[in-house]
Amino acid sequence: MLYFTEKEEEFTNLLITVGLPRIVAKVLVFLANTREASSRDIERGADLRQPEVSLAMHYLQAQGWIESRQDKTEAIGRPQNLFALSRSISEIIGHIQKEKESEIRRKMALAQKIRSYVA
Repeated sequence: MLYFTEKEEEFTNLLITVGLPRIVAKVLVFLANTREASSRDIERGADLRQPEVSLAMHYLQAQGWIESRQDKTEAIGRPQNLFALSRSISEIIGHIQKEKESEIRRKMALAQKIRSYVA
């Protein structure tokens, strides 16, 4: 089993602190440090169970942050999907930052509206 470095753990914890689900943060950090990976690679590398990886992948695909391709190996059985970030980690962090800034502006506007009721 692979373990995150201290820096990767810190990065993951920061993403969780700003509101990313834990499993999404772990998969995102794992994929940021690899060219592409199978679901099984992600399970091992991010220390997650298969259903958690699947949920995280759905979230990341919905955001447009990952892409997948089928690995057509000569092995018998179904081809496996390989996943990679479709955008740079910097672009993804920029998107998260803009989303959080927008969320803060909306909450501040609501707070002002609330304040107007007691003024």
